[in-house]
Order: sequence, then structure tokens, then C-alpha cells
Amino acid sequence: MSLPDAGFWVTAGVVAHLLAAAAALLAAVWIGARRARFGPAGLPIVATLSLTALWSLASAAFGGDSIVAGAGEALQNLGWLVVVYRLFASDGRHASVGPIRPVVLALGIVEACHLGIDFLAWRLPLPGAGLALLFNLGVVFRLLGAVGGLVLVHNLFLGASPQARLALRWPASALAVLWAFNLNFYTIAYLGRDWPVELAGARGLSIVALAVLFTIGAAHGREALRLKPSRAMAFQTASLIVIGSYFLTMFAVAQWLAYAGGDFARLMQYGLLVAGSVVALFVLPSRRLRGWLKVTVSKHLFQHRYDYRAEWLRFTRTIGNAGDQAHPLEERVVQAVADIAESPAGLLLTPDDTGELVLAARWQWPTAEVPAVAMAGEAISFFEHKGFIIDLDDLRAGTDEAGEGRVVPAWLREETRAWALVPLIHYDRLTGVVVLARPAQARKFDWEDFDLLRVVGKQLASYLAEHAGQQALAEASRFDDFHRRIAFVMHDIKNLASQLSLLARNAEIHADKPAFRDDMLVTLRNSADKLNTLLARLSRYGAGSVDRLDDVPAANVARAVVDRYRGQAPVVLTEAQECTVRANRESLEQVLVHLIQNAIDASTTGTPVFLGLTSDGLNARFEVLDSGTGMSPEFVRTRLFKPFVSSKPNGFGIGAFEARELVRAMNGRLEVESREGLGSRFVVRLPLAAASDLLKSFANDRQKVA
Repeated sequence: MSLPDAGFWVTAGVVAHLLAAAAALLAAVWIGARRARFGPAGLPIVATLSLTALWSLASAAFGGDSIVAGAGEALQNLGWLVVVYRLFASDGRHASVGPIRPVVLALGIVEACHLGIDFLAWRLPLPGAGLALLFNLGVVFRLLGAVGGLVLVHNLFLGASPQARLALRWPASALAVLWAFNLNFYTIAYLGRDWPVELAGARGLSIVALAVLFTIGAAHGREALRLKPSRAMAFQTASLIVIGSYFLTMFAVAQWLAYAGGDFARLMQYGLLVAGSVVALFVLPSRRLRGWLKVTVSKHLFQHRYDYRAEWLRFTRTIGNAGDQAHPLEERVVQAVADIAESPAGLLLTPDDTGELVLAARWQWPTAEVPAVAMAGEAISFFEHKGFIIDLDDLRAGTDEAGEGRVVPAWLREETRAWALVPLIHYDRLTGVVVLARPAQARKFDWEDFDLLRVVGKQLASYLAEHAGQQALAEASRFDDFHRRIAFVMHDIKNLASQLSLLARNAEIHADKPAFRDDMLVTLRNSADKLNTLLARLSRYGAGSVDRLDDVPAANVARAVVDRYRGQAPVVLTEAQECTVRANRESLEQVLVHLIQNAIDASTTGTPVFLGLTSDGLNARFEVLDSGTGMSPEFVRTRLFKPFVSSKPNGFGIGAFEARELVRAMNGRLEVESREGLGSRFVVRLPLAAASDLLKSFANDRQKVA
């Protein structure tokens, strides 16, 4: 099939220029009544559109290479330079940007030189070489004019404020279309040493596009014409473009090989088919590649990264997902933050009763090794005062903007998957910190990430605070019920103790047989003592009080507790360093017995439970370790130390609570680390007798300073 001849392109050019003349003239009339919308540039735009219409008519009537068309083109280019200058004046930058005037003046001189060269070529009888020289010189001046115009448009738009860009985008786009087309047109003319007749016919279409863009800029409701695709639509469109480009490339290569012909071409076709299939099957479905494409599309095609409506709807669905099958609130909090940052996993750290951050929940991150004290108490003060979102990659690289380096513990620095820390703050009080895991395609956080995560963090903090308040009310209600019940129990036991005491006294007086009398007295007195001891223990439930603190040999206590289970259960004393603690021996034995018994109950029959005793110079450390069923972070945080909550049938659920309160009453600390399916470790820390006075003096000094 043969290509159209030159006559066809000339006819097409005439039609295109006539359309351009009509479009420019209609735009001039339309904008003339609305020129105030362009500010100082309104009148120059109307005048230059009229000049452009005249140039299009001259090009259609006399040809694009005629002296009349050349003069009209130079005049319209001068007019567009005036328009650009007046657009700079619309926000005052014609005065603040000094080089604008010299550039506009220089481009005006270039257009004048272009007009002069056209006049010389028209008037002087020059030989062929002279005409070629003038042609090339004229094309060079026109190239300079097109390049200079594009530079002005570029600075006009990018140097404007965000508000000014809304008004400048349409006229800037119109002028960019005009001068970009001219740049390509004159570049081809210079390289080909002649006017490209095919492109010359299409010049009128660039004027039509220019007139349409200026008309849109002057129209009412032009903000509604702004393209605002959703993130999902843009990502899917980009994916389709990539796939389409891939197929077009394969088609073009295959056509080229088919044109080359021969057996080698067929071999290359089959090879490209196999290689393309491999790429499509293994590279395009890659999670990393999809993540990179999504980040790139979001970065370059959106004024904002987030579709806030979609993010809010997803956030609401995640938090509001209630029911028997739903995850606990703490896990849903982590998921809500992780979804926003496209993180695959996360942890929630919350303040405990001692003012330190501990693990409260995991979401899809079972391998993270979190110590019993995840973050020290000073981290709470830091987050409450700064509200700072910590990028752990920046911290590892040495960046420490707000002193976050001193509050981030070593285990978080060493955990390579840890990516960021997002505080959850409610009324200037920290309710938790979310640790986000690194996504497959990690990126740097920017202002939009920080703003959105702060807002979401405050909302989640309010949910956690409300949940904690509801739990506190429920616990208080259960305590009231327990107090009412125990009051009746204590009353009945007191009556029984009184009756037994009276019986013992009567038996002393009235018994006939001395042997019976002695046995009865021993039995009754023992019963009375046991009942009184029970009463004393019931009185201490929930108070965690101890009678007095003495210097107690810790190793003796550990051995005595292990001896209790000799022949009953495999309890192994792994280590027992000789040290003396300030404690109550009976209460300490009660705590250790409870912890060991719980470990035995959680382990399979015959599995050993280990007890160890070490000293670190200030505290003695009793460690009870088992390899039983373990506990989830949610159970440890919300149920283990809650009274009246028990995982055992017919259990009171008060043992762990009482053990912790007894340890606190002895100025100690009870810590727990557990993993479901792996076992648990309970650690009782008590101050050494030698360090007890020193620690007490430090506490008194701190209270005085406070």
C-alpha cells in the first residue's frame, strides 16, 4: 500500500488551518467576555488568539512557508510572550523574578530576527546555497524561540504557589502544547533541510488544542474537569499500561523478525516467546514488583498518596469487626495501623501497673523476641511529650532528631523486621505503642504518612482507653460481689471457730478419761488454729499484705519448696546461689509454691519444672521455667493477673493475683514471659537484704524531689 502523496498533505494542512482559525476566533470571542478570570493576561490572550486566527488563515491561503504566514507566526509568538509575562504578573512574580524581563526581551529579539530572515529570503535574489543558509538560520531562530517559550512556561507553573497553579494549569498546558509541537516540527525541518509536509499539515491541530485548553481555563466549573482517579483505578490502569506495552513490544519485535525472514528469525521468535512467558509467570506476579509499582504510581500520579475515604472505611471495618470469630481489640488496633502503612505484621506495647511498656498483642508476628519489659518507663514520657513517630531505619543510620535514641531498646534495634514505632496518645496520655514490621517494598515516611498515622493513633488510643475503662468497671463490680461473698464466709468461719474453742474449754472441764481428753484437746486446738490461719489468709486476699519483712536465706527457701514436691512431681533445682533477701518467708514460699504448681498443671505428666535462684548484686532472682502449653500475650495482659478469672475448672482465679500482690508487698517484682505451645517463665525479683536499705533511701530521695 503506497503512502499519500504531497498533494494530500497540503489539502489536509489547509483544512487543519481553517479549523484552527475557527477555533482560535471562537475562543477569542468566548474568552473576551470572561477575560477577567485570567487577570492581567486576559486582554493579551484575546488579542493573541485573534492574531493566531489570522496566522492560520494566512497559512491556509498562502502556505505555511510564505512571507505572510511567517510574519503572522512571528507576531503571534510575540503575543504569546506578552501573555506569559502577564501571567507572571498575575501573582506578582514579574517583579520578584528578576531574569523574566531579560528573557522575554531576548525572545522578542529572536522573533524579530526570524521575521527579518524571512523578509531577506523573500526580497533578495539568492542562489540555492544562500537560500539554504537562510533557511537553516531561520529554523535555528525558531528553535530558540520554542525552547525559550517552554522554559518560561516551565518556570511559570512550577514556581507558582499551590493556589496559583489551579488557575495556571490550563493556560500553561495550552502554551506547552504549542511550543512543544513547534520544537519537534523545527527540529525535523533542520535535520531534513526542508519543511516536513506531513507535520506542516498537522500544525493547525496544535492551534485547535491550544484554543480548547484556553477555553476550558475560562469556563465555569473548570475545577470539576480536573482528573481525580482513585488509587485503585490508577494502579489498575498502570498495570494495564504495563501489560499492553509488553504485548506491543513483543508484537513489534516479532514483526521485525518476520520482516527479516529466515530460519534464524523463527528461532528468535520462539526464544522471545519463551522468555516473555517466563517473565510473565515469575516476575509480574512478584509481590516485591507489585509493591514497587504501587509505590511508584502513588508517588508520581497523585497529589496525595492516600485515598482518605477508602482508608477510613477500611479502618472502620477493621476496628468494628466484632463477634465470636473476631480478633481481640488489641490485635485489631495493630492491624488497623499496619494496613495504612502496608505493613505485614505488628506488635502492641502497653503500659503496665509499674509504668513500663510490655507486650500486649501480636498480629502476624509470632517470631519477634520481646522481653518481659519491652521498653523502659522513660519511653512513656518521651512519647507523651513529643508524640514522635520513630522511623527505626533512620535511627539505625544514626539519625536522632528528638532524642529517640535513648528510649528505643536494644532488642528493637537488633530486630531487623522492626520498621517504625507509632504512639497511641489519648488526652496527652500514652495508651500504647504499635511496632510495625517492614513491608516487602519499604519506603521513607513523609509528612502525609506522619499526619495520617498521628490521627489514626489518637482515634485508636481513645478505643483502648474506653476498653480499659469498661474492664475496670467490670472488675470493680466483681470485687464488690467477692467482698459480699467473703463476708458471709468469714462470718460462718468465725462462728465455727468460736464453737470449737468453747468445746475445747468444756472438754477440759468435763472429760472423764484423761487420755481421751488429751487427744480431744489436741485435735480441737489444731482445728481452731487452722481455722484462724484460714481467716487470716482470707483477710489478706486482694490486699497483698505481709506481717513483717525479715532477712531470709533465699537458698533455704528454694530447697524447702523443692523438697515439698519430692516424690510427687519432677521439680528440679537448677541453681541456688547463697544470698539473703528482705522478705516474709511464709509469703515467699506461698508465691513459689503457687508458681510451681501452675507450671506442673500446665505441663504434661512427667515433664520437669525447673526452679533457679541467682543474684545480680541488688536483687535475688527466682526463676520458674516450664515447657507446657504457654499463654498468649492477650491472656497474660488481660486475664492472668485478673482476680476471678481462671482457666482451670472450678478455679477461683485469685492465685496469680495474690502472688503478684505478695511480691509487691515485699518490695519485689513478678515478671512473666510466655509463648503458646513453648512454655512459660516466671521471674520473682526481691531486693537483697544488703541492698534493701540503699534502695529504700533512693526511693525516699525521689519522693522528696517529686
